[in-house]
Amino acid sequence: MRLRLLVILLVGALVPVVPGTAHAATPAADVRGMWLWTRPSAVDAVAFAAQRRVKEIFVHVPTSPDVPYLRELRQRASAAGIKLAALGGETSWTTDHAAALAWQRAALGTGLFDAVHVDVEPYLLPEWQTAQATLAQQYLNLLGKLAAATTKRVEADVPFWLGQLTVGRKNLATEVLSRVDAITVMSYRNTVTGPNSVMDIGRDFLTRAAAARKPARLAVETQPLAECAHCTFSGMSAATLDRALTSIDTTGNATSTGYAGVAVHHYDSWRSLA
Repeated sequence: MRLRLLVILLVGALVPVVPGTAHAATPAADVRGMWLWTRPSAVDAVAFAAQRRVKEIFVHVPTSPDVPYLRELRQRASAAGIKLAALGGETSWTTDHAAALAWQRAALGTGLFDAVHVDVEPYLLPEWQTAQATLAQQYLNLLGKLAAATTKRVEADVPFWLGQLTVGRKNLATEVLSRVDAITVMSYRNTVTGPNSVMDIGRDFLTRAAAARKPARLAVETQPLAECAHCTFSGMSAATLDRALTSIDTTGNATSTGYAGVAVHHYDSWRSLA
């Protein structure tokens, strides 16, 4: 995961700038999201989320869902007014669409999720360096197929720099927005405003989301990142992060009709903040 994060954070500085269907209810502004990649106690995870005003948990679902755990998590989350989204994403899904669709059927087949949240990162494939246009188009095709295969909301994690790329003569960020119901922008910075801040690097996607009338969340990181200390709230206090989340909400609501709240990556590292 550390390699994935480094690519997400830095690729935007390396690539050249190229000129360049609604389902279920979409997330509203001031609704916090949280990634949950591990299997902590359902009691603890939901209590933590509720205390921090999280209204949607992106729950990682393996190919064979752990239904008893997911059922308990769902029961407790529902009692707390928290929605669950099935979280999945293998880089190989960029070209293996059958595997992605099979995962989605299995996850939604549990009947325990309100939405689908996919984290597929085609730029991590070695072939991205030599066949970017082909992989980008396959990625777009994948998102379209996932959205077409369900009436649930399909939301995709995206790096903030995606708008710097084109596929054919079309902007890749805009094309992603046209295929999913919502996005979460990995706008990983530990300052809210100013140069190279959450709002600064998230601005492009917020503008595109507003134009497309699609909701866009911004997101922050809490894992330690030795390679990019200004990209994470790791080492800061929970109170500092909470003030930043409130500030992101205030600024996002005031500056963009595309803004749909903020998400935190992820439960374990967020919980470890002092």
